[in-house]
Amino acid sequence: MSENEKAMKPEDLTRLFVERANAGDAAGVAALYEEEAVLAYPPGSVTVGRGAIRALWEKVLADAPHFEPEQPLPTLVRGDIALTSTPPKDGTGARAQVVRRQADNSWLRVIDQPEFRPPTN
Repeated sequence: MSENEKAMKPEDLTRLFVERANAGDAAGVAALYEEEAVLAYPPGSVTVGRGAIRALWEKVLADAPHFEPEQPLPTLVRGDIALTSTPPKDGTGARAQVVRRQADNSWLRVIDQPEFRPPTN
């Protein structure tokens, strides 16, 4: 993995996240987000901005969790905006990200909902 590798397709963001998170690279994970990105994590909270996202991932990655790659669902692209998603391995809920093409044609996350589970009745 190259620390400077950019996502040249929206789907690359998920792969790069897994690689960087498993390497304990919070700065590299945060670099996958736009400066003012919004991350719906931890559950029930919202983390705003690349700096806050980096600080959050520093805490999470300190425990050395292991992330498994997930097969992406088809990406929906309209111009410079795309919706990416993956189903969690346990088959419940969903993960979804709104991503935007940058001036250099790479892609960064703008809105990230890493875990959504429908309410149970």
